[in-house]
Amino acid sequence: MVSKPDLSIDFCGVRFKNPFCLSSSPVSNSAEMVAQAFEAGWSGVAFKTLNSDRVPIIHPSPRMNAYHYDNKRLVGLQNVEQISDRPLKDNLLDMLYLKKHYPDHIVMSSIMGFSSAEWEYLARVSEDNGADMLELNFSCPHMTVEGSGHKVGQSFHLLEQFTAVVKKVVKIPVIAKMTPNITDMTEPAIFARQGGADAISAINTIRAISEIGIDDWVPKPNVHGIGARSGYSGPAVKPIAIRFIADMAKCEELGLPLSAMGGIETWIDALEFMLAGASNLQVTTGIIHYGYRIVEDMIEGLTDYMAEKGIARAQDLVGAALKNVQETDHFDLKRQGITSYDLDRCIGCGQCYIVCRDAAGQALEWDSAERRPKLVEDKCLSCMICSFVCPVTDLITYREMPQAWERRETAVMDSSLEKELKLAKMGAIEDAVKGCVD
Repeated sequence: MVSKPDLSIDFCGVRFKNPFCLSSSPVSNSAEMVAQAFEAGWSGVAFKTLNSDRVPIIHPSPRMNAYHYDNKRLVGLQNVEQISDRPLKDNLLDMLYLKKHYPDHIVMSSIMGFSSAEWEYLARVSEDNGADMLELNFSCPHMTVEGSGHKVGQSFHLLEQFTAVVKKVVKIPVIAKMTPNITDMTEPAIFARQGGADAISAINTIRAISEIGIDDWVPKPNVHGIGARSGYSGPAVKPIAIRFIADMAKCEELGLPLSAMGGIETWIDALEFMLAGASNLQVTTGIIHYGYRIVEDMIEGLTDYMAEKGIARAQDLVGAALKNVQETDHFDLKRQGITSYDLDRCIGCGQCYIVCRDAAGQALEWDSAERRPKLVEDKCLSCMICSFVCPVTDLITYREMPQAWERRETAVMDSSLEKELKLAKMGAIEDAVKGCVD
């Protein structure tokens, strides 16, 4: 057991006190906000994307919609917010302030230009005003300025060109932020690498429609009678985000460090992204839901986990699960199993019986007197959906069974024969009835 695990992370040659950073968003909009976050324990920030002041930025009103599901609040968040609407000078002064008062914290300047000249200018002034790194926003899914945001991220040669423009004028590391509104993220990431990117960050928000009002038929957020496809984030996007991170981490041609975001709220979320290949982590929706202090739980949870596992350095977690991430043709199909039920803990709700009957192998019989399921092993598909609906944690588990598949195959054949005979019999009865009617 390690007494004091080291949570520090090397990302692009820059040392972070821990992997946790604010992402470029409403939670990183000013020095005052970021200072509060640093005090809470965050190690760095991707400052809300800078505007060159050439194009006026006006946010729609209202600008966000919370997607709730059942009793769970804020499963997802849709927003139509643009990049920073603050004057560039104010943002640069804020970065200077943060570097002066928090020199051991990392300030990434997120930038978005609308031409090569603007990308170059924003990169230069960011470096001149204390930025430790640059994050190039090629990924905002709802910018209203033509030729910006994820439109650049979907135009690979343009992405490469702007990355190269920035790399020529700065010495600090450059991170290219990818859009998830694409099939294969490794392809644009490789173009960013060819342009000189030192790292990749992903994912930005997913273009989506979170809800449509059932009374007014307007997608939310309802901006005075108009809705739009726009950025969706939060816990609901986490599985998609991890998949993109793992894809890029396994791509040998890419070979760049990864900064991840997409549904991180707990230390377990953070750990999963690190195991999938990310060495830096960014958060927005989790902060919107719970506030900056969630980082305290993430630091404590990750520290305790590493101590218990005997892992001395957080860096050693990065990519540790990638060897187990394979295509489906790598599965050992000879190993099969069935479900196992701890009936002493069963509350007799019948959910397992219903879902198995209606959506699985129809492998459960129901004892009405005892209010308990009875498994017909030869019919069990080991799909485990009964365990997903069971309200008692770990009552239903997976058990490997030698030669289970051969037995099931025979049972399925026998069952199919029974069904054919039954259907044939029903058909004969129907013909007889029809004959009587005629």
